[in-house]
Amino acid sequence: MNQSQFDACDSTHDPEVEAQLCAYNSAFDELGLRFRWDASTLALVAMIDGEEAQIAAYIEAHHAHLLKAYSAGFLSRAILEKKNARYPARIPRRVESAAQLSDVAHQPPTSSRRVRVSYEVELPALAGV
Repeated sequence: MNQSQFDACDSTHDPEVEAQLCAYNSAFDELGLRFRWDASTLALVAMIDGEEAQIAAYIEAHHAHLLKAYSAGFLSRAILEKKNARYPARIPRRVESAAQLSDVAHQPPTSSRRVRVSYEVELPALAGV
């Protein structure tokens, strides 16, 4: 995959990016998790080695409230299992440098929604896990 394949404008024309996004977002939905990835998020997590680590870094950076009830490893494995059932291909790494890992945790959440939703009342059940 090249740089332009991760561009948000081009993602609707790239079947690999669309397949990855569909698989991840379907997994989130199946598990009752209230977040979605876009092409920018997919590109950002692709810098991290290993899909479980990619998912864990995203959760730690953007949905740390979930870690009060579930471990990052448990959530990552559950998401990855659902994602792989739909589309088992891995996200190709674009950046080989591990030095950029710290940048991922400091990125602002990438969401088209402007409203922050609180999940403090009750965490969603992880169906099928």
